[in-house]
Amino acid sequence: MQAANVPDGDVLVILRHPPHGSSWLREGLDAALVAAAFGQAVSLLFQGDGVLALLKGQGQGPLGQKGTSATLDMLAMYDIESLFLDATSLARLGLSTDSLQLPAIPLEPPSIAALIAGHRLVLTF
Repeated sequence: MQAANVPDGDVLVILRHPPHGSSWLREGLDAALVAAAFGQAVSLLFQGDGVLALLKGQGQGPLGQKGTSATLDMLAMYDIESLFLDATSLARLGLSTDSLQLPAIPLEPPSIAALIAGHRLVLTF
């Protein structure tokens, strides 16, 4: 994807943590839902181990930690449809877009920089 094709928006939430082992990912998704509920145009960027959150078949984590699949399924209800992922992270993890629960657009580093620059607020989790 060309850097010129990434959308501008109000809030970009960057998710860098895996779905289990900490609450960072859930907190980032919650922040995105709250911003969207207040009428903000929200985009999500999954980077690093955060890409793992998009895998199909996510269940509970260890010790009954809540899974994120249900929250991801709610994104469309909040009009959060701009989903992106770091193509380098996807390749590093040996994954393809076919293995993802939701359609996310893979971006190369120049496009990621343009995506970040096009948002007035960037939150990283």
